[in-house]
Amino acid sequence: MWAAVQLLLLLLLLLPLARLCRRGVARLEPAGRAVLITGCDSGFGHLLALRLHRLGFTVFAGCLCPDGPGARRLQREAGGAGRLRVLRLDVTRARDVRAAKELVLSHLPERGFWGLVNNAGISTFGETGWLPMETYEKFADVNLLGSIRTTLAFLPLLRKYKGRIVFMSSIIAYFTLGNGIYSMTKAAIEKFCDALRLEMKKFGVQVCIIQPGNYARSTKIQPLLSAEEIWSELSEEEKAVYNKEYVQERANFFNSILSEGSTNGNEVVDAMVDALTSPAPKARYMVAKLKEKALVFVCALFPTAVMDSVLSYALSK
Repeated sequence: MWAAVQLLLLLLLLLPLARLCRRGVARLEPAGRAVLITGCDSGFGHLLALRLHRLGFTVFAGCLCPDGPGARRLQREAGGAGRLRVLRLDVTRARDVRAAKELVLSHLPERGFWGLVNNAGISTFGETGWLPMETYEKFADVNLLGSIRTTLAFLPLLRKYKGRIVFMSSIIAYFTLGNGIYSMTKAAIEKFCDALRLEMKKFGVQVCIIQPGNYARSTKIQPLLSAEEIWSELSEEEKAVYNKEYVQERANFFNSILSEGSTNGNEVVDAMVDALTSPAPKARYMVAKLKEKALVFVCALFPTAVMDSVLSYALSK
């Protein structure tokens, strides 16, 4: 046991030294390398596609609505045709994923396929019993299985070119404040990444997780809530337990959180770019405010009862 502790301490001491040594290595040359990004209609995916295009990558921007305003704006901002291609990609449809892979294979630049960014995701609010099973299935399919589906399709290419895989998680993977369905999918994707990261090391493929804090105002992933809409969608059983006043309180609470979200999505994009280009990328990039990091710290190191007390207090306010 003591030998294991000594080994762990030694590794903790050597890791920063190894990172310092690798910082002297030149950053990746983007020209001639392809990256596929999911969820580019808006938010982080949209910003990242433009950033990588400016850096010189060949970008395949997957959009749920390739003819929609977000995709058209992306093409316009990128300067039309060239190294950025917009393609239809609904990550819940195996047919779309296969078509995306075929398109990438037929337009690979000289240095091949470098990166996959699993960014597509959806969010909603609601206590556990408020949401029907169909909603749980939809969220699991988009936020979890969609990322897995896309990753499995592109693994052969990533292994061949020793590329990078970047997953969009969230600090909400550690705790929840009224959006347990979103937390559930992000916690699950974290565990998938942990397994994948270890398994891909032998192939030279690096796996990175991005953990943003509250960027709701930047991504528009979660619109403001209407208590009336929530109430109208509740089952009769739930209406017998809760009243409209409680639903309104919860909606006001969650809307106040959304209104505090950062508008600077480029902070998260900076982390995504580092994950794709750094000679020594981190396994996890937490991009969050100090108070958000403090919540994660409490959740990770303190007993569950302590975290429950902190969150219960927040909800009561």
